Amino acid sequence: MDSTFLAEFRATLESAPERLLQIPEAETEAPGADGRSAKQVLGHLIDSAANNHARFVCAQLQDELVFQEYDQAGWVRVQKYEQEAWITLVDLWTNYNLHLLHVIGGIPDETLLKPCVMQTSRDAAPQIVTLDLLVREYLTSLKIHLKQLFQTVRTV
Repeated sequence: MDSTFLAEFRATLESAPERLLQIPEAETEAPGADGRSAKQVLGHLIDSAANNHARFVCAQLQDELVFQEYDQAGWVRVQKYEQEAWITLVDLWTNYNLHLLHVIGGIPDETLLKPCVMQTSRDAAPQIVTLDLLVREYLTSLKIHLKQLFQTVRTV
């Protein structure tokens, strides 16, 4: 993975936790415009890290990737993120993503560019993707969700 991408990912991980921890616990529980609380949004980002972690590892071990559909709302609902302490969620999100940064940084360039067949459900048509694309889309999505979270909670 190129050093610019890794630096951007690291910068995101270095700046976001401080801003997240400035949000008062009570504000993390109030639903935003989309009906989800900050705790639920951060919980979704933790779930996204878990799902993408599996992708980043499996794509290095096999050519054909078959992933179960990711029921975002269901994952957040059954894990009851709104009942967790905010600091616990911030720490988990931060440390999980630091590990992903480590994993991504160790992927050989030739593996990043290897085409993989990805199927997200039995009904969906398979897609040809590269691991590089999956990794870049992960960071893009992460940054979009953080921006939405910071806009929703205006105390930061």
